[in-house]
Amino acid sequence: MFSKDSKTTTPSPAPAPASTPVAAESNRATSRSAAPSIISPDLKIKGDLVCNGDVQIDGSVEGDVVSRTITVGEGADIRGSISAESVRVCGSVNGQVKGNTVTLAKTAKVVGDVMHQTLSIEPGAFFEGQVRRIDSSQASDSRVSPIKQSASGGSSSQANAR
Repeated sequence: MFSKDSKTTTPSPAPAPASTPVAAESNRATSRSAAPSIISPDLKIKGDLVCNGDVQIDGSVEGDVVSRTITVGEGADIRGSISAESVRVCGSVNGQVKGNTVTLAKTAKVVGDVMHQTLSIEPGAFFEGQVRRIDSSQASDSRVSPIKQSASGGSSSQANAR
């Protein structure tokens, strides 16, 4: 392959591996932007959170949260509305929850209305509020502007799933 007498500068198959780091760098940039944002248990936030990716909340948030996917950890406490394509609640939420897919885990405590396309409530979850199914046209707007629902619409219902 190589010889001392060879004076040619023709590249051997090396350029193919040289292009691989460029592709790897591109993949790393994509994975960096796709990394979830994490609010740790010792972090308290007063204000709204807006994210285009995934958010894992384990701390305390006083404000509205809008994202693609939201996971509320067991020790989390949110006082405000949540709006995302996919929402999983394992902690405490006091406010409206809106998403295409909403899951209330057995450790969840939700006081507020839930707007969804698909809702799952595990046995043991605490839920107090109204449930309203939304159609796909309303769901596509869920990340843009969370809907504030007035308490005057419809009858009040309370549920405690065991």
